[in-house]
Amino acid sequence: MIQPPYLQKGSKVALVSPAKTVSRESVLPAIDILKSWGLNIVIGKYAFAEHFQFAGTDRQRTKDLQRMLDAPEIEAIFCVRGGYGTTRIIDNLDFTRFQQYPKWVIGYSDITALHLHIHTLGIQSVHATMPLLFTRDSEQSIKSLKVALGLETAPTLNYSSLTIKRKGTANGQLIGGNLSLLVSCIGTSSDVDTTGKILFLEDIDEYLYHIDRMMIQLKRAGKLRNLAGLIVGHFTAIKDNEKPFGKDVNEIIWDAVKEYTYPVCVGFPVGHEPENHALVCGKTVQLIATAKQVSITLSASL
Repeated sequence: MIQPPYLQKGSKVALVSPAKTVSRESVLPAIDILKSWGLNIVIGKYAFAEHFQFAGTDRQRTKDLQRMLDAPEIEAIFCVRGGYGTTRIIDNLDFTRFQQYPKWVIGYSDITALHLHIHTLGIQSVHATMPLLFTRDSEQSIKSLKVALGLETAPTLNYSSLTIKRKGTANGQLIGGNLSLLVSCIGTSSDVDTTGKILFLEDIDEYLYHIDRMMIQLKRAGKLRNLAGLIVGHFTAIKDNEKPFGKDVNEIIWDAVKEYTYPVCVGFPVGHEPENHALVCGKTVQLIATAKQVSITLSASL
């Protein structure tokens, strides 16, 4: 996997909105934070456009993102927010120059589709909080993003409060994100091979039976059979029908993977909560799940 160059003071970074509309005022605090990191900000022409629920038309959002993907002087692209819309434009993007000049792409939720596509190109990207949420998310979430981008150092992340469904040690590339987007990309040009990889999952505003259906789809598609490990993050605002489904999210996911042998941990701080720690998609890490804690070692030697 190709790792884009780490950022440093003076790096030029872009803000774009490939999905849902967002106001300029709501992002101003994040712009100040990025400037405090010593970064130079370039804002996409249509970053604050509005076309019904989208940040501009499909053509406008494509044009904005394409410009930043192509520009060799841009070292990172921050997706301002998620929502819905990235999959509508992804097949209209040309990644030729992006592959020549790899750069960090940052975001989560709907941006999962972009992470998956970039993964198929053999380039790392950052699943992390987005500018719209900088003032909501925790200090640790923001710090973890700085670490992922090379602006701070923290080689090992230890988590003692997670539930260990199956102990073990795994080495593999991280990949994953929003469960709904992961499932929707199966069979497309953004579909990823999960063999030997550490998969992480999160989602929001879904029914329990939807989660069950999507986990069954992942299993039927062979995405769960040959994993190196599984990390279950936040499943936020999950709903049930009037007649209960009968299992919670963790039970649903465990049922889908209990026949396998790789380590599984639940409750990792990634997803639609203030504790949304950055994970570098495509980075090879070591996951150690013991009875007492989970550690993820981000080591270049792995």
